[in-house]
Amino acid sequence: MAIQMIPPVAAPDFLTRCGWGGAEILPLAGDASFRRYFRVVAAGRRAVLMDAPPPHEDPRPFIQIAEHLTGLGFSAPTIIASDLDQGLVLLEDFGDARMREVVDADPDSEYAIYSEVVDLLGQLHKHPAADLPPYSREVLQREAGLFVEWYCPAVSLTVDETAYRAAWDGALEAIEDAPAVTVLRDYHAENIMLIAGREGLAGLGLLDFQDALAGHPAYDLVSLLQDARRDVSPELEAEMLALYCGDVDAGFDAAYAVLGAQRNAKILGIFTRLWKRDGKPRYLEYLPRVWAYLERDLEHPALVGVAAWFAENVPLQARAAAWAHLPE
Repeated sequence: MAIQMIPPVAAPDFLTRCGWGGAEILPLAGDASFRRYFRVVAAGRRAVLMDAPPPHEDPRPFIQIAEHLTGLGFSAPTIIASDLDQGLVLLEDFGDARMREVVDADPDSEYAIYSEVVDLLGQLHKHPAADLPPYSREVLQREAGLFVEWYCPAVSLTVDETAYRAAWDGALEAIEDAPAVTVLRDYHAENIMLIAGREGLAGLGLLDFQDALAGHPAYDLVSLLQDARRDVSPELEAEMLALYCGDVDAGFDAAYAVLGAQRNAKILGIFTRLWKRDGKPRYLEYLPRVWAYLERDLEHPALVGVAAWFAENVPLQARAAAWAHLPE
């Protein structure tokens, strides 16, 4: 079911209680979850109202990570007020200059902006991970399993699920030695704002990090550089990896490829689920791009077992072009 951008019934009373009574509540955005966002405007002030309705959503993790990030000097939204029972949070408004649209409108800015965004990750990774659950093999396996749970049935494939899990077990060994960092998990061009009037890393506003875990530093790089929602060229990807790592060693290179394949398999499953279960077919347009990333990742030697599984179970005609003729 498509998200209805009607303000929650409890919003006016909540805003009155936190000093924003009579504010205009304007639709801003929905996302792939049950969360919705509204812009609140009153007497020359602006803020963002997050509607994270229980029991589907819990805003506490967002608040926890926002406070962790701001405590380290990064620009996460300041929490103005919250009503956790209602799932309402009033946030600092970072404006409208989202990284994706800024870069798309001015391609010459791409290298400089991506460099700053990669530098932010490097600075974040210098700090110990926040107090978060681990991004464990079990979690990574469960996420990769969304591909066989949702995508494969949608294209009428019967696959060997036991062999799929075994192939991932072998590949995921490549990520187990790195020290854990705070992994925001959805670090890409639609979740980064360019904040007017702020310089350097403070000018990069971070969003959509409520699912953060403690895991491998390559994961958020994959989120950024294999972005499901916009094309990132292999050349820019290589330049940004070199900027983050210097000389990319074999271990990091393998981990990056494995996490890239895992994330892209997960996304194929999630975007199919958003269509089939949640009535959001717009996510289908991203599938060919995600397939292109996945097939490139599968060329890495660390993924030989996973690549063999795909070769045996997912024919080419059920891959990148399949979204155009998925059965109803």
